[in-house]
Parts: sequence; structure tokens; C-alpha cells
Amino acid sequence: MKSKIEKNMENTVKFYVYKAFKILGYIILGICIAFLVGYIVMRLWNWLMPDLFGLPQIDYWKALGILLLSKIIFGFGGGGGDGRSKGKKSKNKNRVNVCSTTRKDFSQWKHYDEFWQAEGEQSYKNYVDKLNTKKSSENPAS
Repeated sequence: MKSKIEKNMENTVKFYVYKAFKILGYIILGICIAFLVGYIVMRLWNWLMPDLFGLPQIDYWKALGILLLSKIIFGFGGGGGDGRSKGKKSKNKNRVNVCSTTRKDFSQWKHYDEFWQAEGEQSYKNYVDKLNTKKSSENPAS
């Protein structure tokens, strides 16, 4: 009959062996997915790019290189969720308080259309006329 320590040790070894196989399985799966995505990129490139843009066909390794380069330039798409981290949430809270005074000023803009129709168009025409007369007085040859 096994003692309690032996059972505990056996369970611990089983746990770590299971975890090691699980990690190895995920690594193999990741490699398989990377090869599959590279193959898909190669097939799509060779199907579309020569006909659309006159580019040459590429082999598998060039497709994998293009995929890696695009991931480096455009990012790996990590994150997930709603895209907010704890730091961003705290910054947004502070920002709302800072912007509250500015929002009060924007409430006055509801009268802008009325003002523009009543006075703005005529004021603008007067301003343009003033600029034209100033320009013509500076350049009498024109």
C-alpha cells in the first residue's frame, strides 16, 4: 500500500507531465497554424497579385516573410476584449473632469447657425472686399 507522500508525489508528477504534454501540443499546434497561414498567403498572393498588379509569383518562404513583415509593421493583434486597460480607464476618468469646462463652452455653439445666417455672410463679404481693395491699392499695376 502506497503512503500518502508517494500518492502526492505521483499526482504531482502526473500533473507536470500532463502540463508538459499540453504545452508541447500547443507549440506544435502553433507551428502547424503558422505553416498553414503561410501557405494560404502564398496561394492568395499567387492567385491575385500577378493578375491584378503584374507582380511575380512567390514561393512559400517569401510568403512567410511577407506575413512576418506585415505582422511586424501592423502589429500582432494582441489584446482582445474591449481594448481598454486599467491605465486607460484611469486616464479617461481624469480626462472627463478636465474636459467638463470645455464642454460648457461648446453649448454656446448651438447659436452659430443663426448668427451666420443673420450677420456672418455679410461680415465675410465685407472682409473679402476689404482685402481686395487693400490688394489693389498695394499693386496698382494689377
